[in-house]
Amino acid sequence: RGFFQARKIQPGGFRLRTFRNEIFFAVITLTVSATLLVWTRQYFDAQGWITFRSGTAPWYVIALEYALYFFLFDTWFYWGHRLMHVEPIYKWVHKVHHWSTSPNPLTTFSETPMEAIINGIFVTLFVAVFPVHDATMALIAPTAPLMGLYVHSGFEFLPRWWNRSWLSKWFITATFHDQHHKYFRYNFGGYTPIWD
Repeated sequence: RGFFQARKIQPGGFRLRTFRNEIFFAVITLTVSATLLVWTRQYFDAQGWITFRSGTAPWYVIALEYALYFFLFDTWFYWGHRLMHVEPIYKWVHKVHHWSTSPNPLTTFSETPMEAIINGIFVTLFVAVFPVHDATMALIAPTAPLMGLYVHSGFEFLPRWWNRSWLSKWFITATFHDQHHKYFRYNFGGYTPIWD
């Protein structure tokens, strides 16, 4: 009620059956994909393909490294997500995630292991190609999970003026992604709407 009721994007959209399916697939996907992604990361480490720059770096270097990750992941996610909406890929890779037409935070992890691996492998590939500073990695690691939880929250916490500001051209909102779950054909971006 009150604060949350006024910010709910799709009132009345919750379905217990969908939520139970999300729990089931989230447990399976997190178990399988985490195991495979950790194994891949350990393999890359053992081969010496991943190195981090240690020591103190100026703030602008950290900001540039993070901006590079942010842009490249957004590009990776957008084009991969668009491809996941093409049959038969949609049926085998992405359909589970779209069982929820009114997302909630659990929807973030309710996907097939294949989808989780496609999205999750990016950070390992990125740090293998671009040796970033430890401080940058501390920013990169929580970004995708936190953004996923926010855009699938089902609530719009940003103020109304945000959609009329220049910032809305550069960063997606929960409403933006919620509309993707409702209509399926628009708003494919992960961090920004620049590719949409």
